[in-house]
Amino acid sequence: MFKELKGVERVLSGYSGGTVPNPTYEQVCSGRTGHAEAVQVTFNPKVISYKEILDVFFSIHDPTTLNRQGNDVGTQYRSAIFYHSDEQRAVAEQTIRGLESSKTWNSPIVTAVVPFDKFYPAEDYHQDYYEHNSGQPYCRVVINPKLSKFRSHYRDKLKG
Repeated sequence: MFKELKGVERVLSGYSGGTVPNPTYEQVCSGRTGHAEAVQVTFNPKVISYKEILDVFFSIHDPTTLNRQGNDVGTQYRSAIFYHSDEQRAVAEQTIRGLESSKTWNSPIVTAVVPFDKFYPAEDYHQDYYEHNSGQPYCRVVINPKLSKFRSHYRDKLKG
């Protein structure tokens, strides 16, 4: 979804927040590396702000379930923001406070806000997964409804 936003230059799937260098998907799925499945979003802040990126992030997943996203369970599915600067940390924390005070979610937000250390790109077959596998049952049942909602909600922020 991030790839469709004006100002987003690159989105790379991968792993962050763990202790094993260059982990494989299988290692991350084991839950023993400490990594979270993550995306690295490169964007032009003159076109889209970090706050806007965070707003999208919080609207496309459930930040209230600890170590879980839908049917996927484990620490590798935790909600996390890996910030690159004190300013990004402050914006992330302020965004979370705003969401909690507005009662956007019925449960407390459990998204971890932690310093960025390393990012390991996922294997090639994970890159642009939806584009290459949109007919797969998971994509049709889980991703398509999210994508439709995203496109409707962020219509004015999408690339031509």
